[in-house]
Amino acid sequence: MSEYDDDPVDFVDFTHEHGNDAHDGSDRAEELTFAALPPVRGRGFARTWWGQAWLKALEDTALDGEQVKRGRKAAREGAVGAVSVLPGRITAVVRDADGTTHRSDVLLRELTEGEWDRFLDMAADSAGHIAALLDREMPPHLVEDAAGLGLELLPGIGDLEPECTCGAWDHCPHTAALCHQVARLLDQDPFVLLLMRGRGERRLLDDLQDRSAARAEPAAEPARPAGVPAAEAFAARDILPPLPAPPPVPEAPGAAQSLDTETDPEPGVDPAALEFLAADAASRALRMLAEALTPGHEQAAREPALTVEQDAARLAAARPAPWIAARLASGTGRRGAELEAAADAWRIGSAAALAVLDGTRAPSPEVVARGKAMLAEAWEPADRPTLRASAPARWTVAGTDVQLRLADDGRWWPFRRSGSHWTPAGPPTADPASALAGATATAGEE
Repeated sequence: MSEYDDDPVDFVDFTHEHGNDAHDGSDRAEELTFAALPPVRGRGFARTWWGQAWLKALEDTALDGEQVKRGRKAAREGAVGAVSVLPGRITAVVRDADGTTHRSDVLLRELTEGEWDRFLDMAADSAGHIAALLDREMPPHLVEDAAGLGLELLPGIGDLEPECTCGAWDHCPHTAALCHQVARLLDQDPFVLLLMRGRGERRLLDDLQDRSAARAEPAAEPARPAGVPAAEAFAARDILPPLPAPPPVPEAPGAAQSLDTETDPEPGVDPAALEFLAADAASRALRMLAEALTPGHEQAAREPALTVEQDAARLAAARPAPWIAARLASGTGRRGAELEAAADAWRIGSAAALAVLDGTRAPSPEVVARGKAMLAEAWEPADRPTLRASAPARWTVAGTDVQLRLADDGRWWPFRRSGSHWTPAGPPTADPASALAGATATAGEE
């Protein structure tokens, strides 16, 4: 029994669909948020060998061992808030002894699709591997078999990359405390590590089940390929030219042709505005060409067409000349400051951030109810800020210019007042405390 077996880990499973298929290969299909763990006593922090390997990677990576010790002490004292785990990243708010909070992140490289295919084939070939994972175990032979395929499941030296709003460039006490807290989570569930590497439990088990079922079924007889008689194909050999190779992608869009013809334009035609739109079209065309030549592009979901308001925010996000921004504002019925707020939102989160700014996609009553419950549990009583409901899905921190907004997908967006307008202060997160800490830290830097 470990030092915290009497305190089971509570978590909420947030699954977000991208496109039309929840299993479309997106690495961002699942995110777990674990409730803050209670303080612990004792010397050891990880009881499993894989939890200890995680901490060994932290100790080997950090340049200052004193920071690791301070982080261990902070984690032992319960200074780490709710932990969000998603592919490639773990996030939490860590509290200093004086009550100051920092959002801390630790990044870990995700496995590529090809690496996951090799891992799944290896695991599906061994019933013992699957049984161990279902028992929340990570046996050494599973890790060794994966390493034999060139797949490193557990992190090594330099693999845990820190990010913290305290400004430290190396592991600080906050990221070290987060790593120690995650070691406790790994003890109870090795799927936490696999989610960080890019696959959540549900998708991973579904993929293993599909592979196991395919191995159990008899191989189907290959269908006869459709075609033309060989004589006909041979006769056309001198008529049909070979397909050309894909063109190389230019490094930059070509220069727009000048529309200055030394003659007055037709009434209602603005050559400078046309040149701006032509340059934007060339930039978009280059991006579309690069995407079209990417392997697997034909299976990607088509992007929805932008509305006039969305396209104006996109154009304004490129920081055009003031007279162009004024025309964009006039064409969409926004004032200049409103267009600047829309452009800021687009730079941070494209159409999703703009929808939260404008309130065009209100969350359902069920999402709002779940959000209120998360607000009640996101902070310790002594640390909980005073939040005033500004709208059904908006909460403003009393006495500040910081606000939390709940999107229809259940994520929290930090907002900050700029003059008379609100603008996004950072990307969304599943944890309201993390979103608020990021907004507060950004406000302190200005």
